[in-house]
Amino acid sequence: MCGICGIFNLDGEPIPHKHIKTMVDALAHRGPDDEGCFIDINIALGHRRLAVLDLSPSGHQPMANRDGSLVFVYNGEVYNFLELKVELEALGYQFRSRTDTEVLLYAYE
Repeated sequence: MCGICGIFNLDGEPIPHKHIKTMVDALAHRGPDDEGCFIDINIALGHRRLAVLDLSPSGHQPMANRDGSLVFVYNGEVYNFLELKVELEALGYQFRSRTDTEVLLYAYE
């Protein structure tokens, strides 16, 4: 099972990278396949990955949409993600991975 973590700083102060990195490192037992961090002004997201569906680097998280306006971390399984992906492709979405994470990201968008 993957591990996710985050920090939201209400006072608007920047979040030091070392804070989210320490949290991600503490989750190492949750995902040996990859790790990632996203930091933007007052929010930080972290992820430890246990690759199940897409073992390639294209499944890296945190995952952003094409223009970077949404960033997503996720742990779970969407059983009908292939059907949802087909619907989203019909709407013009182009996928870079074979993950349910990216399907959820674009479904939310």
